[in-house]
Amino acid sequence: MLVFHKERLVFLSVPKTGTTAWQSALRDRADIVVSDPPELKHAPVYRYNRFFHPMFQKVTKTDMELIAVIREPISWLGSWYRYRRRAFMRGKPNATHDMTFDAFVKAHCQDKVPGFANVGTQSKFIEPRPNGVAVSRLFRYEDPDTLLAFLQSRLSTRISLERLNVSPDMDLTLSAETDALMRRKCAEDFAIHDSIP
Repeated sequence: MLVFHKERLVFLSVPKTGTTAWQSALRDRADIVVSDPPELKHAPVYRYNRFFHPMFQKVTKTDMELIAVIREPISWLGSWYRYRRRAFMRGKPNATHDMTFDAFVKAHCQDKVPGFANVGTQSKFIEPRPNGVAVSRLFRYEDPDTLLAFLQSRLSTRISLERLNVSPDMDLTLSAETDALMRRKCAEDFAIHDSIP
């Protein structure tokens, strides 16, 4: 999470949406950089609302604008799958070395999701709170230039973005059956991604 106090802007860090690269690029420009622990770095709207919102209300007497990046849902799950196949995950309970991506997605779509596929959803991450705290602007992961232009204008600064923390490329093909299952089970995530201009 990145906080820009003067601009009243908070950049929420949705996991697997390039947040490490954005944090690296904006670390020196941000007033607050929450990079650890992961539960705070990747604080969803409900956690932001509980811990950070009251603090900003008290200090700034105003609401902060929340922004976030949303990734195409199959690609997003693919990033989790690839991340959990990295060498350091071998032997850990959530490793995905011994399964196909298709099996990983099927597991994610179960009513009772096993630990290795329990990565939440982007729609739940940005779910608005009853008190009105919500993300006001979403950006597509696949279109970093739009976010770059927004941030450079809003922060009045030039930003140099590098690719960091990238999982290795691999085949992420889904069977037609699994693709249809995911589109049914994760319909809200697809709808949110499709709604971003």
